[in-house]
Amino acid sequence: MDRDSLTGYVAGNHFVADGKLELLTQSGKVIFVDLREVKGVYFVRDFGDTEALGRKTFTTRPRSEGLWVRIEFSDNDILEGLMPNDLTLLTGEGYLIIPPDTRSNTQRIFVPRSALSSLTVLAVIGGGVRRRKEAGDTGQVAMFDEA
Repeated sequence: MDRDSLTGYVAGNHFVADGKLELLTQSGKVIFVDLREVKGVYFVRDFGDTEALGRKTFTTRPRSEGLWVRIEFSDNDILEGLMPNDLTLLTGEGYLIIPPDTRSNTQRIFVPRSALSSLTVLAVIGGGVRRRKEAGDTGQVAMFDEA
């Protein structure tokens, strides 16, 4: 939350335990950071690319399937992104967000609940109710000149 950043590696699924983020630094040291001090965990393609998020909001309606959300952080920063429309992927500690610019260095962002002041679902994209084909006449064809 104080704008300092750490680079390192986290476990794929279980990187938060007892309210602390477990991080393996690039020097090989394991450190634990309290989630209340974390604004976001950025999953990046390459550590060498220090580019910040290019876009924090979508310019048009997203095309990928999921929940289009707007997050407002405690420091009044705003970020839009996509979340999977699957309740089994929600954790009590925070949310996994796909940022608007999928071609940037940042692939996903884990946002702890403690860093948020609000989370708003703007739209549900795809995966909704599918239109059924209109049912035609399913009766049997008349045989032997039945009328």
